[in-house]
Amino acid sequence: MPRRHRLRAALVVLAVVVVLALVVTSLVSALVVRRPLPDVQGTQALAGLEAEVEVTRDARGVPTIVAETPYDLFLAQGYVSAQERFFQMDYRRHVSAGRLAELVGDDESAIEADRVIRTLGWRRVAEQEWDLLSQDTRDHLQAYADGVNAYLEDRDPGSIGMEYTVLGLRVPQRAPEAWDPIDSLAWLKAMAWDLRANYDRELSRAQTYRFVQDVARVEELFPPYPQDRNLPIVTSADVAAGTSPAASTTQLDLTDAGLQGALESAERALAAVPHLVGDGDGVGSNSWAVAGEHTVSGKPLLANDPHMGISAPGVWSQVGLRCAEVTDACPFDATGFSLAGLPGVVIGHNGSLAWGLTNMGADVTDFFLERVEDGEVIVDGQRVPLDVRTETIEVAGGDDVDIDVRSTRHGPLVSDVLDLPDVERAPVPDDAPGLRFEVALSWTALTPGRTGDAIFALMTAQDATDVAAAAVLLEVPAQNIVFATTDGHIGYQAPGRVPLRGAVAGPVPSDGTWPRPGWDSRYDWQGWVDPADMPRVLDPVEGFVVAANQAVTPLGVGPFLAEDTDYGYRSQRVRDLLAARIATGEPLDVASTAELQTDAHSPYAQVLVPALLQVRVEDPFDRAGQQLLRDWDQMMDVDSAAAMYFAAVWADVLELTFADDLPEGHAPTGDSRWLEVVRGMLDDPTSPWWDDRSTPGVVEGRDDVLARALVSARRQLTAQISSRTEDWEWGQLHTAAPTHPVLGGDGVPGMLHRLVNPAPQRVGGGSSIVSATSWDAATGSYGVTSAPSMRMVVDLGDLDSSTWVNLTGTSGHPASAHYADQLEAWAQGRQFPWPYSAAAVRADAVDSQMLVPPGD
Repeated sequence: MPRRHRLRAALVVLAVVVVLALVVTSLVSALVVRRPLPDVQGTQALAGLEAEVEVTRDARGVPTIVAETPYDLFLAQGYVSAQERFFQMDYRRHVSAGRLAELVGDDESAIEADRVIRTLGWRRVAEQEWDLLSQDTRDHLQAYADGVNAYLEDRDPGSIGMEYTVLGLRVPQRAPEAWDPIDSLAWLKAMAWDLRANYDRELSRAQTYRFVQDVARVEELFPPYPQDRNLPIVTSADVAAGTSPAASTTQLDLTDAGLQGALESAERALAAVPHLVGDGDGVGSNSWAVAGEHTVSGKPLLANDPHMGISAPGVWSQVGLRCAEVTDACPFDATGFSLAGLPGVVIGHNGSLAWGLTNMGADVTDFFLERVEDGEVIVDGQRVPLDVRTETIEVAGGDDVDIDVRSTRHGPLVSDVLDLPDVERAPVPDDAPGLRFEVALSWTALTPGRTGDAIFALMTAQDATDVAAAAVLLEVPAQNIVFATTDGHIGYQAPGRVPLRGAVAGPVPSDGTWPRPGWDSRYDWQGWVDPADMPRVLDPVEGFVVAANQAVTPLGVGPFLAEDTDYGYRSQRVRDLLAARIATGEPLDVASTAELQTDAHSPYAQVLVPALLQVRVEDPFDRAGQQLLRDWDQMMDVDSAAAMYFAAVWADVLELTFADDLPEGHAPTGDSRWLEVVRGMLDDPTSPWWDDRSTPGVVEGRDDVLARALVSARRQLTAQISSRTEDWEWGQLHTAAPTHPVLGGDGVPGMLHRLVNPAPQRVGGGSSIVSATSWDAATGSYGVTSAPSMRMVVDLGDLDSSTWVNLTGTSGHPASAHYADQLEAWAQGRQFPWPYSAAAVRADAVDSQMLVPPGD
């Protein structure tokens, strides 16, 4: 079982006893499950308010909050967030503070997660950020916390979330502690962790080298970005030329057992961290903006759909935040997607500007190999003391756990966090007997910053100048900003704190793609890229801008941001479709833009099917699968038999080609990198990668592997689905199944499982497809691992005609009608109206609530 799933699997034992609480009588069930549902009508007194606040909700429970002052606005948002999503907020803050064992008890996986997160020090960094933020931001964060705490006051855990009742059957549950503004800032660190860039590939290079022992062959598995086929976000005409760090071909002895043991320990430790917004190569996003000259309204259109892990409840909360009168003193009039536990709107629009975010893929992490002995680390031949602090992990119902956190100038040592007796940790060869390798993690998010300010700066941005100013603040995670304005402009802005790496002609590449020698200060980071040098574009001549995790600029242009990014197949498909539509002269509208978001064309099929059709398959039964590919439109549609068959063939091609060459845990996931790898190999039928090293005396080639994959896939699907290919549909295997992070595992009793986990949905699409319902070929499953966490299309010519859809629903309460009421529409590619003007919001409201100061 993959380590990242152990936490959920371990916690399912908490749910077993809940059967006694849920099925004894329907009365008990109603009390446990429905008790936390909030009252969303009438008048409620809310401590701390300065004036009345109106909260209206639409048919899907989406709130719009109207207040006189910023304090009241964000206080009310905190109150409403706690009404609907407090357990999700509480779970997030326990994870981000390394206090999960306080919530769930004496569970090995929870304690391991706490050990690693305490070592990384997310909350410690968040505490240091408080004084860096503007006074306005601190006021907004405090108002939000005050609203959360006003909701919590005098409520017992069972009336806040049914999860506390379930957890209380195993470990004592105290009333949740008061929300602190630092809890919101710490959540930003957890989000940044899941959206970090290439550290998985950095470790994979080093560990694959131990098996392959050839730098050039390892690099074949990490091909350069195909900029001749898949264009970057910004062209060379928009950004000045730059330089990249040197990449030498000389390596450390990465076959050394002690060094590899340290890398394995680091990898396994970091895998213990729960993923709150997503994990893996499928985490990314699509966004684009189209100029008004190509739209029906004559004003820009903006689309965004961030790709994250799927959970119940989903990552995002929809909300409208409006000052009753927009003034300098109260400047907010924004609507969009927020994060439970954080005030404001993260993605959305105001009255003048819409913005979307996608992961930029900047390389913001590096692993430094350190030589450590007896509390000291070697630096340029000298011994320097490690920084050491002690952390205490409290365990509900168990004994406290004390850990020593050790750090170098590069960051915390992550290879010594967990006790892994099965990992070989030999001393450094030819040196002092006690000296051994450890691994330190450098990560930009461990330097305090002002990302909290960026949220409110974007909410009030009016033009490209304002977006650029907000981008300076949006340090971590590094997110592409695509924007459009009601006065007709579209643009792109790269933000983020990105390290400068010196060009070193030394023992390892200095571009951040391989672990670096920490004992040589020449490899230390040299500062940060100047925000003024970050790429940007305004009103490109082609009439659109697309940012979908591809390379930001052409090679050698602008500051060096990353070597490892998505390979651009999604982004290029969007570009091609937009260009083709513009060439016809037919203008785009909201509906056609939303339809583009669900495009299911497979670049994998475009590359691989011609080669598959040239292979001879002898048996007529097996050939029936191959025949499906001949007239296939290469769309991964939910009801397509050919799509199902092709996905199985692709998974088999990867396994047959690479299973004998790669270390455990590094099997091909099937993302865009692997498509680029196989694409290059198709022209080399005798590449050593095709050969199966487990068959000595036999040398396999390309056609052998492709033929075996065609046959194997046909027989697998026969056993799994039916011998009749007409019975096959991609959606039978490719399902989106949002699960509860604590109570949603496979071992949960059926009644509870159905309550907390929405019904799985059949979907089309797949990895590196515009309809990005990614799946992991290494797992043997076709289930969705990450997907559009929401979709939105904003019409800057008529904001009330914009549309949106969330993955699950507004509420975090499983018994709520709004827990998963958007999931079916999401799976079908449908979106809902998104009113913005005061009149349209009021007309759309089905519930109205007045929050008033006590005594009014």
